[in-house]
Amino acid sequence: MNRKRGRATRPARLRFEGWIAGTGTAFGTRIVLGHWERSPFGPFSDVMIERANGERLLLAPTRQTADFVARTYTFDTVRILPVRVDVEAAIWTIRAGQLEVRFTTGRRGPVGLALRAVPAALARRPAWSTLTDFPARLLLKGVRTRGSAGGGRREWYSARDKRPIRAVSAAFEGHDLGVMAPVEPSVRFGFGSVPRKPAVTRITTTVELARSSGP
Repeated sequence: MNRKRGRATRPARLRFEGWIAGTGTAFGTRIVLGHWERSPFGPFSDVMIERANGERLLLAPTRQTADFVARTYTFDTVRILPVRVDVEAAIWTIRAGQLEVRFTTGRRGPVGLALRAVPAALARRPAWSTLTDFPARLLLKGVRTRGSAGGGRREWYSARDKRPIRAVSAAFEGHDLGVMAPVEPSVRFGFGSVPRKPAVTRITTTVELARSSGP
């Protein structure tokens, strides 16, 4: 008797292309911006904040994006509100509810120049993220390019450009957060982090969903 064997299907993979910016502030708040030009949800931006006391907040523009990010990372508080990002040359301005951030980027260093030299088609592949995971850990303290995310998901980060952040002004809930500082201690949203030195990185993020879950 012949039996049909079902083929195991690979879990769905979702791709996000855009920028991640991370900075610390003098009073201990760390801020991570995701500015996504292309995603399964269309263009959007979100902000992850970790206060000096360890509270982790997510600011996201829609319920759909908030739910997706909150299932992939870990937060104590999630707020749904408009997140606006304006980029003019080297100056980035972020407004999200009671958060206002303005930072200025500098010229690319050796890492940024090296990343730009990698062909885009290669840089987008999860296999490339796997290959670069160990060098990233050595060169960029606190950074990983692959790992397990929340809800049984897997994730790969493929960097394609990197610029240093030279100056930051930020206020949240009416309080000045102080001048730019290293992202220290490392943020605790998930397996991935941002470099200790404030920077903005062009990135392709691939998220593999758990077999039984949706976005």
